[in-house]
Amino acid sequence: MVEEVPPVRIVIAEDQAAVREGLALLVGTVAGITVVGQAPDGEVAVRLAGELRPDVVLMDLSMPRCDGVEATRRIKERHPEIEVVVLTTYADDDWVLRALAAGALGYLTKSANKHEIGRAVHAAAAGQALLDPRVQRRVLGAALAPAPAPPPDDDAKLTKREAHVLTLIATGRSNKEIAAELFVSETTVKSHINRIFAKTGSRDRAQAVRYAYQTGYVRD
Repeated sequence: MVEEVPPVRIVIAEDQAAVREGLALLVGTVAGITVVGQAPDGEVAVRLAGELRPDVVLMDLSMPRCDGVEATRRIKERHPEIEVVVLTTYADDDWVLRALAAGALGYLTKSANKHEIGRAVHAAAAGQALLDPRVQRRVLGAALAPAPAPPPDDDAKLTKREAHVLTLIATGRSNKEIAAELFVSETTVKSHINRIFAKTGSRDRAQAVRYAYQTGYVRD
């Protein structure tokens, strides 16, 4: 007698009601998946993750109150057994690396069809990563890109505040979130980041995150 496998229980986090409801109907038709909750923003996604304990959260990134990166980070901190699959319009390096650094296991763009979404959800529930091919290329490109040049002398070393900002960038925080945590303005955060880029030889946040891991500011 074959033991029946329970369906993968998911919560869908998406701020646009029509898209969210359409996704719930679409994904609900995939064999072995049950939609148990819907969240219109990251705050609700975090709350529902705690209340419903789904296997997977299907997460948009650009949402009000709490974006998908921060929501992913909170969910993984509080409920590490819950996996997150990002489903978003963004495939640029910054969003990809921030989401993966926050703990997302899968990353798809909204061009994915229901079968691709279903595969990513089932893979995540089994603890396996599944990335959109474009995202895979970007992650690989970031990994293989030349490392930022090290600071040439002591004058170019990061200050304690700049090092703190760099670690926050590497853990997926946005400029707004960093400003709130440090009790400074976003303009001040941008100034810190510009100095970090100059001192580390980074052209963008993705390279700065790579520098943070390579130099020990952040550890795996």
